[in-house]
Amino acid sequence: MIESEIEISEDLVRDLLREQHPDLAELPIREVEGGWGNQMWRLGDKLAVRMQRMDKLPDLQLKERRWLPVLASRLPLPIPTPVRSGAPSERFPKIWTVVTWVDGTPLDHGSITRGDHAADMLAAFLKALHVEAPADAPDASDRGGHPKECTDGFEYFLRAVDLGHFAEDDIRAVWDDAVAAPEWEGPRVWVHGDLHPANVVVADGTLAGVVDFGDVFAGDPAWDLAAAWVLLPTEGASRFFSSYAQADEATIRRAHGLAAMKSLFLILMGQNGDRGLPGGKPHWGPAGRSALDRVLKGL
Repeated sequence: MIESEIEISEDLVRDLLREQHPDLAELPIREVEGGWGNQMWRLGDKLAVRMQRMDKLPDLQLKERRWLPVLASRLPLPIPTPVRSGAPSERFPKIWTVVTWVDGTPLDHGSITRGDHAADMLAAFLKALHVEAPADAPDASDRGGHPKECTDGFEYFLRAVDLGHFAEDDIRAVWDDAVAAPEWEGPRVWVHGDLHPANVVVADGTLAGVVDFGDVFAGDPAWDLAAAWVLLPTEGASRFFSSYAQADEATIRRAHGLAAMKSLFLILMGQNGDRGLPGGKPHWGPAGRSALDRVLKGL
């Protein structure tokens, strides 16, 4: 059995807690659906255990441990804040982390019905997040570059998906405009980096929390601003940018193109799920097509 195939069970989670955090070991434990790089287990009512699964290196969880406590106090929506650290052991040779639980339903299993409120909440969250980061904040890895550095990925997604009624030329026009947009010239600001429907939670028809900060970095906020099209209902992007009120034209153009690429990625993941391929998520397909439709309608 390769390391990424270690079976993570309730008994394993409880045994690890008994060994390293015995005061938490008798709390109720139940598996949380979803997760790829990490698997989540609900721990009591207020905590969760984040178990490294497909991620081969501990870097992403270590980054969350270092920076999320710094960010959490100033953000207007709850995020999963690390409170205990789990070390590799003979039973489980990877790291794991106990974090605060964020109540709500992941958007890929829920919906936003209060569009204006959600747009304002997303804007408030990102305004609070997008402040200048310290010099030792992490740089971007596979995400975070200017769209012109991501053309190979865009082309791959575009070729791989069944576009259906969408016109390739329309999608390319959005992308080409983003590639032609000037680069980010502002300070390195904190960026979540991976805002998509599975990484935000909703309650009462609006945004209620943001999760999975494994890709957090300091750089171009356009990577987060793409969420205006990817997450919000039709016409939500216009409301969002009015409320956010600190994105220049070039940043919006980059964000618009990145939203097109992210939408194609969601469609591809849905397509893979329909075909029974590993990691595929059938319910992401409709979310991606709705997002791409919003992208092509612009603001």
